[in-house]
Amino acid sequence: MREIVLATIILGAGVAGGVWLFWPAAIPFVIVWFWVLSFFRDPRREGSYAPGNLCAPADGRVTEVTELEEHELIGGPALRIGIFMSIFNVHASRASCAGRVRAISYQPGEFLDARHPESGRRNESNTLLIDPDAPMPGPLEIRQVAGTLARRIVCHARLAEHLPMGSRFGMIKFGSRTELIIPQGEGTEVRVRVGDRVRAGLTIIAHQPVEAGAGDDVAAPRPTEAQPAPLG
Repeated sequence: MREIVLATIILGAGVAGGVWLFWPAAIPFVIVWFWVLSFFRDPRREGSYAPGNLCAPADGRVTEVTELEEHELIGGPALRIGIFMSIFNVHASRASCAGRVRAISYQPGEFLDARHPESGRRNESNTLLIDPDAPMPGPLEIRQVAGTLARRIVCHARLAEHLPMGSRFGMIKFGSRTELIIPQGEGTEVRVRVGDRVRAGLTIIAHQPVEAGAGDDVAAPRPTEAQPAPLG
């Protein structure tokens, strides 16, 4: 990943200079280098999900759970769950359900703080509209939203591609927001509250009613699966 290579070259020069001039001066460069490695970490995630479950699309803290009377892409009432990702969170984006990508839409915009209530509407963003596998109701929307520091949204998903539940499809770099928007029907449950910490691909944040006995538990991707292209 080029960010890690660049950081290693630049910070390595700083470390070398600090050691040559006054060794304690090298410590901040080492700390920053370890932080860069931590930021771009991408741990494997394995889990199992009951039919109707929706997992978190990002790591972070839930900052919004909002009922929408009408959502154009969903085609009716919807629920929006917003997740704020700090610079210390894993920043990989993951599919909240198994399904096929119907549309991908990039929108240029501002770079408000990702915790700002208007950031989802006004900031630069990338939106995936996904048709979930039956019997899950759909469609649903996952929106990657840039923040004050985030200046690059990465999305590897392609039109008509089928995404397994919990699979990686992109990344937002250096602090941001991710939104999950789902149809709100009778029996739709939100299983998180504002302030909760969630983990992408592992935390169940919502549940949609499905027919009893519809399908077995859905396993998350195993380490042996074909993985997406390297993030970044």
